[in-house]
Amino acid sequence: MWRSADSRVAPRFTAKAIVGRLLAQAGVTINGSRPWDIRVHDDRVYRRLLLSGSLALGESYMDGAWDCADLVELIFRLLHHRNTEGRRPWVPELNRRMAALRRAVLNLQTRARARHVVAAHYDLHPLLFEAMLGETMAYSCAYWAQATTLDEAQRDKLDLVCRKLRLKRGDRVLDLGCGFGAFARFACEHYGCSVVGVNLSAIQADYARRFCGNLPVEIYTCDYRDVDVYYRGRPFDSVVSIGMFEAVGHRNFRQYMALVHRVLKDEALWLLHTIGDEECSSDPWVTRYIFPNGELPGLDRLGRAVRGLFHVEDLHSLGGDYLQTLAAWTERFRAGWTTIQQLDRAVFTDRFYRMWTYFLACSAGSFRARNVYLWQIVMSKGCLAIGYRSVR
Repeated sequence: MWRSADSRVAPRFTAKAIVGRLLAQAGVTINGSRPWDIRVHDDRVYRRLLLSGSLALGESYMDGAWDCADLVELIFRLLHHRNTEGRRPWVPELNRRMAALRRAVLNLQTRARARHVVAAHYDLHPLLFEAMLGETMAYSCAYWAQATTLDEAQRDKLDLVCRKLRLKRGDRVLDLGCGFGAFARFACEHYGCSVVGVNLSAIQADYARRFCGNLPVEIYTCDYRDVDVYYRGRPFDSVVSIGMFEAVGHRNFRQYMALVHRVLKDEALWLLHTIGDEECSSDPWVTRYIFPNGELPGLDRLGRAVRGLFHVEDLHSLGGDYLQTLAAWTERFRAGWTTIQQLDRAVFTDRFYRMWTYFLACSAGSFRARNVYLWQIVMSKGCLAIGYRSVR
């Protein structure tokens, strides 16, 4: 049966019908009554989804073309079904493969490109992050083993890192990608260390200097590859990299590891805290709107990058903790939105609000579907004569 006399498309082959069948396979209904069902406001969204997949899903949500009461559950269901069935519509799959080819051929994390993510994400007004992150200003996964609040969980995470590194009074620590200074401040206040922080974002670096006050913290605004700027021939007792490695790129993994090896003392420890996946991949929507040129590392490539330089002493997977962290960030962001919007109405528009909530929901759905992971990896330079016992 045809839709109309002048139409050449059978109803079951329309974009809406095809998208509806694909969603139904994941347990999602168009204009259904369940919290994870999508409510479509603009029928043009169906063709967009068939042509551009996850990129169109995010963009059309930002445009207000559809809504969903439980975004996290929706994203989880879509990813879980895709991972279980292993099938994708052919056009979005072609786009994904082209993006993978681009990452394989090009170095998307050169010095010049590294500034793209800084301008797009990390140079946003610090008060946005204050509203979302809480008093520690830690912009990475918290540790919820004992904590009941975000601030407690972030302090426990920072303490966990310090304990894993066996920090002690007088240690000099390098913090690659120091963010707003969360780790630097904690390590100085609670473990009596001095910290050298490296950050490509001038806005974050300036905040970190103020956040750490008169503590023995030095913050350098430079690329991590400008090693001579902050190293100066004085090896560090420990090195930490928390939530920065996702911007390094697989073509630079070995260079990054060699740099850490160069600046770290013999028989010393360093810790890598990073989101990762199984493919060294990146989502097209996230790459365009949140983290330009970002690339999640895979354990296989990480293993090759450290070979001959470090011994892997401990691997701790904390992806479940990121679900609680993202839920807390989302709650704080929504509660503080009115104040955030007043900072700069040209930047913090309704479209930004939808973009940011979609970003947080996609992240949570991805962790829940085990599409991405959070790893803390402790590595040693040289042989540890006293061995290493895992810390939790």
